[in-house]
Amino acid sequence: MPRPHGFTYTERADGSVTITHSGRAAGVLRGARAERFLAEVTAGDAQSVMARWTGNYRRGNERQARSHPRNQR
Repeated sequence: MPRPHGFTYTERADGSVTITHSGRAAGVLRGARAERFLAEVTAGDAQSVMARWTGNYRRGNERQARSHPRNQR
């Protein structure tokens, strides 16, 4: 499975955190969740942490599934 990439995050003045993936908003965290996220992202691999928090895990089979006959409608 390829490593996640393309994630960035922005801390806002009101304490919220916006996570983007390839320039598109993937999630907004506020309050205690934002604080937990910031502590975790500075302690570990930032890209993996952001992928996990947004639920954007890539499994590598998305293109194959798109062309499967069952999904052709």
